[in-house]
Amino acid sequence: MSQSDRAPAWPIYRRLLGFARPYRPLLVLALVGMLIEAAAGSAFMKLMEPVVNETFISRNTTLSLILPLTIVGLFVVRGIAGYVTDVCMGRSARSIARDLRVRVLGKYLRLPGLRFDSEPVPAMLMRLGSDSDQVANAAVDAAKVMLQQSFQIIGALAVMLWTSWQVTIAILVMAPPLAFLMNKVARRYRRFSHRVQESGGRLMQAADQTLNNQQEVKIYGAQAAELERYGALADENLRLAMKVESTRSISSAVVQLMGAIGLALLLFFAGREAVAGRLSAGGFVTLMMSMMAMIPALKQLTNVQNMLQKGIASAERLFGVLDAEEERDQGTHTLARARGALEFRAVGARYPGQTQPALDDISFVAKPGTVTAIVGRSGSGKSSLIKLIPRFYEPESGDILLDGQPIADYRLADLRRQIALVGQQVMLFDGSVAANVAYGELATAGEDGVRRALDAANASEFVDKLTEGADTGIGSKGGRLSGGQRQRLAIARAILKDAPILILDEATAALDTESERLVQDALNRLMPDRTTLVIAHRLSTIEHADQVLVLDQGRLVEQGTHAELLAHGGLYAHLHRMQFREADGASGGADAPA
Repeated sequence: MSQSDRAPAWPIYRRLLGFARPYRPLLVLALVGMLIEAAAGSAFMKLMEPVVNETFISRNTTLSLILPLTIVGLFVVRGIAGYVTDVCMGRSARSIARDLRVRVLGKYLRLPGLRFDSEPVPAMLMRLGSDSDQVANAAVDAAKVMLQQSFQIIGALAVMLWTSWQVTIAILVMAPPLAFLMNKVARRYRRFSHRVQESGGRLMQAADQTLNNQQEVKIYGAQAAELERYGALADENLRLAMKVESTRSISSAVVQLMGAIGLALLLFFAGREAVAGRLSAGGFVTLMMSMMAMIPALKQLTNVQNMLQKGIASAERLFGVLDAEEERDQGTHTLARARGALEFRAVGARYPGQTQPALDDISFVAKPGTVTAIVGRSGSGKSSLIKLIPRFYEPESGDILLDGQPIADYRLADLRRQIALVGQQVMLFDGSVAANVAYGELATAGEDGVRRALDAANASEFVDKLTEGADTGIGSKGGRLSGGQRQRLAIARAILKDAPILILDEATAALDTESERLVQDALNRLMPDRTTLVIAHRLSTIEHADQVLVLDQGRLVEQGTHAELLAHGGLYAHLHRMQFREADGASGGADAPA
C-alpha cells in the first residue's frame, strides 16, 4: 500500500482549505447564498401541505392565487441565491487553482538540479495542469456540492420533523448503514483515484517521449513498439478508471435502494399515523416530497467522493513538491562583480543511488582571462564538473572557490550573476529576438545594448533580414531559426550579460562548417578578459587553450597545454589521433565523443 493510501485525508484537506483563506469574503457570501437556497427549497416543500389541504380538500378559493404566487417568489429567491453561490464558489476555485500553479512553478524553479533528473517534465506539467484543477475541485467545488446537498438534506429533514416527528424518527434507522457505506466508498475512491492519476502521468510521459522523438521512431520503424507500449499503459489506465466508475455506480445504486427502502418505511408509518388521525393528506405529500428531495441529494453526496478523493490525491502530490527541500542558499557574502578566479580543491560528486562517483578528487585553478578546456570520453564527468560551478549540483566532498571564497558562502543569486552559459542545446523562448537576448535580469538593457550584442555575436546579418528585425517572434524553442542562428542568439545573450565567468558546453558541436565559423568568431569576441571553461567536442577548436583538463571515469588523469599533452602521448593524444584519423578517412564524418 502506498503512502497516499495510508495518509489520513483530513489533515491534507485542512491544509488545502488554507489556500481558500484569501477568498473568505467570497466563500462567506456563497455560504449565505446556499443557506437561502436551502431555506427556499424547504419552504416550498412545507408549502405543499397547505396547497394540498386547502386547495384539494378544503377547496379554499381565497388561497388559490396567493399560494401559486408564493411558490413563484420562492423560486425567484432560490435562483438568485443559487447564482450568487455559483459565481462566488467558481471564482474562488479558479483563483485557488491559479495560486497553486504559480506557487508550484515557483517552487520547481527553486529546487536543485537533481529533482529535474528524477522527475520528468511531463510529470511536472501534470502537477501544474490537471492536479491543480483537481485540487481546486476538492477545495471548493466539492465543498460546494457537499454543503448545498447537506443543507438541502437538513432542510428536508427539518420539514419532515416539523410535519411528523414520529414518522421521521422511524425512517432515520437508515442513517447508520448509509454513513458506513459512504465511508467505505470514500476509502475506495481515494485509493483508485491516486492510482488513476499516476497512471495518467505515465501515459503523458510516454506520449511526450514518442512525439518529441518522432523522427527516430519513424526511421527505426518503432511505431508498432511505441504504440504497444502506450497501449499497455492506456489499458492499465482504463482498468483503474473502470474500478473508480464501478465504485461510483455501485454506491449510487445502493444509495437509491436505501432511498427506496426509506420511502417504503415512510408509506408504512405515514399510513399508521393517518389512520390514527395525526397526519393529513397535505402532511403526507410534504413528507413524500421531502424524502424524494433527500434521495438525489444523498446520491450527489456519494458521487462527490470521486471529485473529493481525486483532489486529495492531487493535493498530496502538490504538497510533495511544495514541501521538497530547496536549493541551499545560506551564503551571506554579497558579490557585485567577481574577478573570476576559480579553484577546485579535491572535489568529489556523486549522483543519488550511484556507487561510482561522477567526479573524484578534482583539483585545478582557472585564472581570470584564461581558457580552460575540459575533454574526455562520453560519461567522463565533463558536464557534471561545470554544473557544480553555478551550484546546479552540490559537491559531495572538497571545495570550489571563487576569488578565494567558497562558492557556498555567496548568495546564490549573486553567484549566478557572475556566470554566462552557452550550451549545445540552446534554450530560447516563444517571444521576439530582442526579448530572448535581453532575457531575465537583462531586460533593462535597452535597444542599443541588444543591437551591440547582436552585432558582436554575428547575429545581425540574419536578424536584419527578418520581417520585423529584432522584434520578430521566433516561435516555441526558437523553432523558426536554424541551429546556428539559435546558437548566435545565445552568444548575444551571454555578451549582453558581460559576466566574468563564461561556460561553453560543446557550443559548436552540432553545427555545420559555415555556422561553426560564425559562432566560433563570435565566441572569440566573447572570451577575452573572462575566465572561460570550454567542454570541447572537436579537439581542433581548443589548440590555443591555456590549459586542458582530461577527465576519465570522473578523475582528472591529465592536465597541461595542447602541445604538452600531445607530447605526453597519453589519453589526450589518443583521442586526438582518433579524431584526425576519422576526419581523414571519412571526409568530415562524425567526430569521436570527447
